[in-house]
Formats: sequence, C-alpha cells, structure tokens
Amino acid sequence: MTSAAVAAERTQRLFFAFWPGDASRAALAHAAANAVRHSGGRPVPAGNLHLTLAFLGSVPEERIAELQRLARAQAVACARERPLALTFDRFDYFRRAQVLCVLAAEDDSAAARPLASALQEASRAAGFNPDLKPFRAHVTVARKVMRATAPAVLRPLVWEFSAFALISSRTEAAGPVYSVIESYPLVKTQKARE
Repeated sequence: MTSAAVAAERTQRLFFAFWPGDASRAALAHAAANAVRHSGGRPVPAGNLHLTLAFLGSVPEERIAELQRLARAQAVACARERPLALTFDRFDYFRRAQVLCVLAAEDDSAAARPLASALQEASRAAGFNPDLKPFRAHVTVARKVMRATAPAVLRPLVWEFSAFALISSRTEAAGPVYSVIESYPLVKTQKARE
C-alpha cells in the first residue's frame, strides 16, 4: 500500500459499551449534577453517558464487519439468563484523566468484568489494539476536572443491561458525538434456554 493510500485510509474511533436508555441516563445526570457543579469540570451531556467495556481506538472502516462478527460471538459466549444490573453508588476522581466518575458497586463491577475482558482479549487476538487497562465499571460524568472535591454522596442508581453495543465516536466543535453501530443481546431467549 502506498503512503498516499495509507493516509487516505478511512478510520472510525470505536468502543464497546453498555449503552443505557434515555431514562437511565437522565436519572444519573440528575443524581450527579451537584457533584459535577462542585467539581468545576465540564459535565458530560446526559445523552453521552455510557459504560465503556473495551476502547478500540481508530479502526479501519473495512474492519468494522470483522468487529461486529467478533462481538456477536462474544455475546453468545457471555449470554446470561437475565439482564445484568449495575448499581452505581459512589463518586471517584481520576486525577490523571481529570474526570469525575460514578463507580459501580464492586460486586457489580466484577459481574461485568468477564464480558469486558472477553471483548478486550478477542479484539486483541484479532489484531485490533484495544486499551488493555484493567476494567473498572464506571461512568464519566464530568471532564476537565481540575480539583478533587470531598466525595459526594450518591443515592444508589441501578442500570440494567440486556445487551451491549459497538459505538462510533467522532469529535465535533460542540464535543464528542456517539453513534450506535450495532447492539448485541446478552440475555438468552426462551428458545435458547430450552
């Protein structure tokens, strides 16, 4: 491939995530509003709130179908009898990234970890370059946070997931815009249970 062809290669920034419904996002944004305001950071718009399972970075567009097949296989391998419930019950400040997050309860984070690890490992084995940081179930609620404030109380909020999604991220003047490329069911159907 010539250098001009490589330069012209179209890519998308992609990640796998639990993608909540609008009501769940709005409830979390409302519950975190006071802590976000006191953090001095920039709030993440409610429509962008999500829980990243595996960040893949820039992926050539011609490889997206490969990722979709990989995700379908992992959805089958990690299928569950019922939706995964995650209870978010505390705030944390990630100093290096300068973000304020809400964290899932440790047992809930551990329940989501096998799927996150499977997606990371399968994508790495397929030649993608996922971020291999250890999984920690969190939702970023504010960015560019310059100071850590005293931990704010968070009334526990439960998000339930019966699927995960492949998400495309693009940056615009107003900030990141996320688009769901495809969703992958995690809950076994009645037919699959029999």
